[in-house]
Amino acid sequence: MQRLRLDRACSPDNYEKTFRPMQASIRLLSRRRFLPLFVTQLLGAFNDNLFKNAMILFAVYAVYQDEQKETWFSAIATGLFILPFFLLSALSGQLADQRDKAMIIRIVKLAEIFIMLVGAAGLALAWMGFAVHLLAIPLMLAALFAMGVHSTFFGPIKYAILPQHLHDDEVLGGTGLVEAGTYIAILAGTILAGLISVQVAAVGVVLTAMIGYFAGRQVPPAPPLAEPAKLDFHFIRASIRLVRGTMHVRRLYLAIVVISFFWSIGSILFIQFPPLVKNVLTADKSVASLFLAIFSIGIAIGSIAINRLLCGKVSAKYAPACVIGMGICVFLFHMVCRDWQGAPDGHFLSLRQFLNHPDAIPLTGSLLGVATFGGMFVVPLYAFLTTTVDKSEAARTIAANNIVNSGAMVVGSLCALALTAAGMAVVDQLILVSVLSLPSAWLAWKLHRACD
Repeated sequence: MQRLRLDRACSPDNYEKTFRPMQASIRLLSRRRFLPLFVTQLLGAFNDNLFKNAMILFAVYAVYQDEQKETWFSAIATGLFILPFFLLSALSGQLADQRDKAMIIRIVKLAEIFIMLVGAAGLALAWMGFAVHLLAIPLMLAALFAMGVHSTFFGPIKYAILPQHLHDDEVLGGTGLVEAGTYIAILAGTILAGLISVQVAAVGVVLTAMIGYFAGRQVPPAPPLAEPAKLDFHFIRASIRLVRGTMHVRRLYLAIVVISFFWSIGSILFIQFPPLVKNVLTADKSVASLFLAIFSIGIAIGSIAINRLLCGKVSAKYAPACVIGMGICVFLFHMVCRDWQGAPDGHFLSLRQFLNHPDAIPLTGSLLGVATFGGMFVVPLYAFLTTTVDKSEAARTIAANNIVNSGAMVVGSLCALALTAAGMAVVDQLILVSVLSLPSAWLAWKLHRACD
């Protein structure tokens, strides 16, 4: 019966049309028009998360001993990384559409080496216990902000370059592969951050930045598809103009708002994970890394699964059901956390002890469900953004999306901070995340009605 349903969805007459994007997404890994970009993005995502999680886990487990302070630090770190997206996405979109994208990649990846040297210095000082509050943490936060700037300028390119280098029927497959690769890289960086010491992480982030620079130099030229125009460096005016010029298109407006709801949910979850693992589940930092790793695995699975379900077609058909499924899994995750029996005071569960806990399977299973439905939800929406507009405007569309997304993530971070300040336990804040899936599903349904 299942085979029959799949055959009806992707009939033999349309085999090449429907399955070609999936096959092409694998073949693309052997093509220079895709592989260097894929590797560059993968290494950048790995480095971001190795550095960020090494820093946050060190602060949560070795510096602060208070749930509220830990949540605040996690939120501040998240906010610093997001802020450049809000301030500079308009400029990054202009550059990506009006200058050679490959050239920008080379400049950005060279800058990453110097940024990681600063971050590595902060990690090394933290390991030595020298001026941790006065110098080490400020250096790490400064590097995190600079990596946000790095990602702001690279972000529009990694999606906008795909329609320029790939065939139309390869874009969804390429987008899904980039998303899956990104979250696998996040997985690797997250796991490694919980297993290695900060001094090893300091060396690792610099080496990874260097390798990423050499990979970025192999990306083929991607010249602008429109006549270069004067850049507007007034970031407020440029941001307003960019968002206004994009959001007036109803389909783009709905897609961007839906994606923004997703990232507001994601920002709250990522802020909550380290203090939740430490204070509610009473587990060590390896378990915090496991949580983020499971989240990354789930999104990678969802990214590939939705491409199979949609048979290569860019559509919001399954988005409402996926976000509802995500909300249900968040609520189940909350229920398990609420009833969790932790370790005795002053002790933390090791990874082995956590995995042997009787509630470990439902806890990790519900978290995997959150991430898998999340990946299935968001990947077609990103592909939709780059295929709805002219190729010459793709980067600016992604940049406008990044501005709105970053604003939504800031709102999500502020909500987490406000609820923490009001005395709401981290585990109870998960209910808010679950409820946010309802307006997301309604907006996704409206997008599906408007486009399909």
